[in-house]
Amino acid sequence: MNYSAHSTAIVDDGAKIGAGTRIWHWVHVSAQARIGERCSLGQNVYVGNDVHIGNNVKIQNNVSVYDAVTLEDDVFCGPSMVFTNVFNPRSAVTRKDEYRRTLVRRGATLGANCTIVCGVTVGEYAFVGAGAVINKDVGAFALMVGVPARQIGWMSRFGERLALPLEGSASARCDHTGEQYQLNDGVCWLIA
Repeated sequence: MNYSAHSTAIVDDGAKIGAGTRIWHWVHVSAQARIGERCSLGQNVYVGNDVHIGNNVKIQNNVSVYDAVTLEDDVFCGPSMVFTNVFNPRSAVTRKDEYRRTLVRRGATLGANCTIVCGVTVGEYAFVGAGAVINKDVGAFALMVGVPARQIGWMSRFGERLALPLEGSASARCDHTGEQYQLNDGVCWLIA
């Protein structure tokens, strides 16, 4: 075994887990889950069968990563944040064939107690604030807060707010890394 798991964790036979991953107390990893290298799954995390988790992903305590969720490399899931996979659940109606896929792109941060409604894509290095509810796609580097979430700014790869307007054309530099970002027509990207 090239990963570490606490004695209370349940890792079902067949789960693929990368080297250096740490699995803490009371975690359950389902048989068909795919988890990359150097990940950390905090206490009371659940990982479903149809889940793909990249490398260096941090999943804090009390997070359930349900079927149809993909987390790319370097994603951060804050404590008690929520993923859904059925858009209109009813206890008496089986909808397992209606799961909507959710994709969280590389480097995104999902703050504590936020909710990601199924069927959305959260862009690279986006930052979802604590308690926010995401019910539509989020662009790369976007800073999202509120219920329902609205964009209030842009974040660098380092996790610092960029001095960019929400719309129009502008450029800004991350004070910590010196990386340069460009904004055009509501799309932000790293240029150097």
